Amino acid sequence: MKAFKLENEPKIKSGFKTPEHYFDDFSAKVLQQINEKEVKVIPFYKRKNVISLAAAAVIVFALMIPIVNNYNATSKELDEATLETYLSYQSNFNQYDLIQNLDAKDIQKLNKNVAIEDETLEDILASNPNIEHLISE
Repeated sequence: MKAFKLENEPKIKSGFKTPEHYFDDFSAKVLQQINEKEVKVIPFYKRKNVISLAAAAVIVFALMIPIVNNYNATSKELDEATLETYLSYQSNFNQYDLIQNLDAKDIQKLNKNVAIEDETLEDILASNPNIEHLISE
């Protein structure tokens, strides 16, 4: 490969040339053009489409209210039927796993919610053939 010397190669001339004495009065020309142009300013409230934009914003806001209410109203807590269905179909989840995850507050809530009369309890125990199994649990 032959040596490449940048200084010896012919240089390409630029296609752009500035006129003579262009930059001498350039700043004066720019300032003159800036002062000549005065832009007409239309206030935002005087535009005709502002009313239509405001009406569209109100309609969009009104349509968003039910969506936001529905999003916030959905309960994060599980209802009893969903929880019971989940627990019944999970074969690897047993009563001992449930007992381990309960704390004192949960047990107090369960005691308040479960109100079984003595007669109902006696009927269940009398009709169930596995009393020994229920008692041992």
